[in-house]
Amino acid sequence: MVLLADIVRKLDCEAVVSSGDRLGIEIESYFAAHLMSNVLASSRAGAVLLTGLTTVQAVHTADIADFRAVVFVGGKRPAPDAARLAELRGVPLFVTRYGMIEACSRLAEYWPAATGG
Repeated sequence: MVLLADIVRKLDCEAVVSSGDRLGIEIESYFAAHLMSNVLASSRAGAVLLTGLTTVQAVHTADIADFRAVVFVGGKRPAPDAARLAELRGVPLFVTRYGMIEACSRLAEYWPAATGG
């Protein structure tokens, strides 16, 4: 079982929108994409979204697709309106300094068969 706290540690994440007591929730997979249409077309609920898209669209998509959290890669920070929306919707947001490929490689250790999107 992989917890959100495990992913936060593995990716050395900084919390942007607090996850509160959600660090103990189980994460079923990860999905990596910059295009939110790909997320909606191919993702599964219960995952963590890795993206470089820092707009409200990423938060809306994560909420609609029932993602557990969003991790912004490459040190990118969410736009202020995206962070506000995440707070309202209860979507934890994190930032990692790792780029998309490195972040996916690190998470692949938990799910060797996952494609990451």
